Amino acid sequence: MPNEVFKALGHPLRRQVMDLLRKGPRSSGDLAEAFDAAWPTVTRHLNVLKDADLITAERRGTSIIYRANTSVIEDAVSSLMGMLGKDNGDDDLKEAAE
Repeated sequence: MPNEVFKALGHPLRRQVMDLLRKGPRSSGDLAEAFDAAWPTVTRHLNVLKDADLITAERRGTSIIYRANTSVIEDAVSSLMGMLGKDNGDDDLKEAAE
């Protein structure tokens, strides 16, 4: 999973989408207006983010509402920290408990 997530976050537009969704859910129309790109291009980027499980999509009437999937983001950050030799403070917690 982390490889798909990191690949999905490799494009600046997708990182910008994630930044917008970090602030709260957005409709497909709101996302389309936020970027100077053709709607098919934005849709393609949204599909990459969905395929990596970074976002979820829910249909509400004629709109689609997108949300950041925070659990996948947290897992990716944890994986990245592990690659960097960081453990998110787990050892610090163990030492404090001893």
